[in-house]
This record gives sequence, C-alpha cells and structure tokens, in this order.
Amino acid sequence: MKLITLFFVFALSSLNLSAATVTDDDEKLKKMIGRMLIVGFPDEVVDENSPIARQIKSYELGGVILFDRFYNDRNKTKNISSPEQLQLLTSKLKSFSSKPLLISVDQEGGKVARLKPAYGFEATPSAKVVSELDEYMTKHIYNSLAKTLKNSGINCDFAPVVDLAINRDNRVIVGLNRSYGSDSKEVVKYAKIFMNSLKNEKIISVLKHFPGHGSSLNDSHEGFVDISNTWSEVELEPYEKLIKSGDVSMIMTAHVFNSELDDVYPATLSYKVNTELLRGKLGYDGVVVSDDLQMGAILKHYSLKEIVTLSINSGVDMLLFGNQLSTQDIDELVEVILAQVKSGAIPLERVLESNRRVELLHKKNELQ
Repeated sequence: MKLITLFFVFALSSLNLSAATVTDDDEKLKKMIGRMLIVGFPDEVVDENSPIARQIKSYELGGVILFDRFYNDRNKTKNISSPEQLQLLTSKLKSFSSKPLLISVDQEGGKVARLKPAYGFEATPSAKVVSELDEYMTKHIYNSLAKTLKNSGINCDFAPVVDLAINRDNRVIVGLNRSYGSDSKEVVKYAKIFMNSLKNEKIISVLKHFPGHGSSLNDSHEGFVDISNTWSEVELEPYEKLIKSGDVSMIMTAHVFNSELDDVYPATLSYKVNTELLRGKLGYDGVVVSDDLQMGAILKHYSLKEIVTLSINSGVDMLLFGNQLSTQDIDELVEVILAQVKSGAIPLERVLESNRRVELLHKKNELQ
C-alpha cells in the first residue's frame, strides 16, 4: 500500500497541468486516462500492426470488451468465433500490455452470452432458469462457466445481474430472463455462488446495474429511461448485502434516470448516485464501471465532453466504450479527457483516485 501511495504522490507532483503543449507530463497523464478506459474493437485476429495493439501500448488501456457479433450485422463475426481463436486473441491482447489488462465479456448465461454453443462453447442457462435449481447444480453450472472463461483468457465477466424482477413488463431484464427473481435474499444467494465460482478462477465479477434496472419500462440501449415512479429502495438490497460481504470488486452503473435520487442526471452521470449513495451510504470503495456510454440513453442527450466529464466527476472509475452501438475514436477520447483535466473541469485527484482503485483491483484479484 505504501508503494502505491508513493507512486500517486509522485505522479501528482510531477504533472504540470498548466503546460499548453504536449510534454512528458501529458504523456503520463494520457496513460493514467488510458487506465480508466475499457474499449471495444472490430477484429477477430490482431497483431502488432492492429489499431487496438497501438492503443493498448500507447495509453496502457485498462481493458477491452469482446463481442461475438457486430450489433448491426449479426451474421458478421466480431471478436469470437471458436475456443481456439479466442485463446489466441486474448493471448495476443495481453502480450501488447505492460500492465494487467482486463479482458471482459458479457457472459451471464441464457440470451446474454458472447461464448455460445454455436461456436463450440458450453451453454449456460439464464439467471431465471438457475434460480429454479438447487445450490449444488448452480455451483456446478457456474464452476463450469468460470473454467471456460479462464481457459479462454477472459479475466473479467460483466455478471452477475442483481436487478430485481419486480416489473413484469420490464423488457431488458425480466423479459430476457436475466434476473434471479424479486426476492433480494434469493438474488444475493445465486449471485454469490456465481461470484465465488469466478473468484476461484481469478476472474473479476461485476454487479449490475446500479441502482437497479429491474423496475424500468424501457431499454437504455435505445434511449431515455425514467424509473422515478417504478423504482424502490428494495432494489439496493442486493448491493448492500454483497458489499458488506467484502466480495465485490466492481459495480456497473445503469443509464436510468430517477428523480428521487437525482432530478438532473441519469445514474451513470450522477454524483448523488455514484458517490453519495453508492460510496457514502452503502460504503463501497471498489471500482465503479459505467455501462456502455454509447447507449442511446446517454449518447442521444449528451456530448462526448459532457459524458466523460460528468461520469468521471460522478465517481465512475472506468469508462466503457464498447464500439458496438457506435464508433468512438480512442485517440479523440483520450484527448478530450486530457483537455478536461488540464482545464480543471475534471479534477486531477479524480484521475489519481480511479487509478488507485484500478491498481488495487488488480492486486486484490492477483491479475498479472
């Protein structure tokens, strides 16, 4: 811990944020910004000349996210086509990075699975199906999934979903069988089994979608989602219980608007939600990762400058740009954040704080 603290004291003292031109200090800051980014890329095969290889090296990216197909062309392979191909891809990605690299997927089971039987991977049932099984079978299912991820070179799974199934008309969570149910005790029980299976294989689990997406009526992929009249505090219970257990490494925000929590901003951009509620009231000090910032609920209402500034200042540590729903140039993204830090719009302390949390995440989970 002392070494980590000394590193950030040095970083803080060595950065000259008043410099108008690109300097060595700017390059250090760009790498700190890079550690806060998880990005998607379009390649099934990569080498030293691939854009993602340069980005990983130049910015020391915090992570990548993999998809099996392109969002707008389901017949076209993006990053995943077979176990052998995926092993090679993840191995190459790690070779480009001088620091631990999060290689992440959405592998919940059921309809949300990037590693599919059609490509040669073992099938995993949905959360709803799992919730009807006993603990023995659940452990077997998630142990098997964790081993598959481990063998594939994946070290971060955006799962489990701990949203409560309290709105029968909810399409994006309940309608897709992504919830373990409406009882927070049952949700916590099954989520913890999933988390433990991943932990045993040194894979980071990510609780989602804070502060709760199970009561929504609309899909945040498409546009604005207001849960002000449907959300209730019971949706915080899974987070509160799991945080107290000490096993939570990452939590993903939801792009939902709740005037009862913040009457201006959706959760991902809200200081009241991510800092005052999640960190202050619930006592969480781990990494907060945004849901994909290219979803309609965010991208249709805010500029890139507003998105990065508000999300980082709200308490988000890692920004997810999946490059699946839209395409974001990573060089531009880093430059926008750099300019906001140098102008003071994003305090340097927030960048240092997020880097500290990311560093501790790697140490806690023994990532190489």
